[in-house]
Amino acid sequence: MTDYQNPSDYGVLTEPATLRIQRLLPGPVERVWSYLIDSDLRRQWLAAGDMEMKVGTTFEFVWRNDELTNPPGQRPPGYSEEHRLESRITELDPPHKLAIAWGSTGGVSFELEPMGNQVMLTVTHHRVPDQSTLLSVSSGWHAHLDILVARLEGSDPEPFWDSIAKLKEEYGQRLSA
Repeated sequence: MTDYQNPSDYGVLTEPATLRIQRLLPGPVERVWSYLIDSDLRRQWLAAGDMEMKVGTTFEFVWRNDELTNPPGQRPPGYSEEHRLESRITELDPPHKLAIAWGSTGGVSFELEPMGNQVMLTVTHHRVPDQSTLLSVSSGWHAHLDILVARLEGSDPEPFWDSIAKLKEEYGQRLSA
């Protein structure tokens, strides 16, 4: 049996520089997998970017967070309309695992485990370099995964930027404790 947290829970540190966050999603696993690898589906909750499904392949993520929710909420000062990140596929086991290099902030793995009619998605962000980046990736993954849940359930997500602002404050308190 897999040990997992309630999908409404926050990400947890499994090591000082490793964040794990989980969500129980409506299945089947192939549908959830498509939201990880298909640029048109992934851009609805995270970032666009075509991937060749082959270990070692490089690709670019393109975030346009203002387009994730309607309304988007108030973008905080210092955030641009678009953000880009070079990445590389480091591990691939369709439709169960995708691991990628994540720019200068380590690596990220996405693991999918079927659980009846649902799928447990576990996102693990490894080698986060510092507390500021940890705060950013924690609140970011939480907000983006909340949007993924809404997309898969056919519901309207909360405004992205409003969620980020609230989650950064909450993770700041949680991670400093």
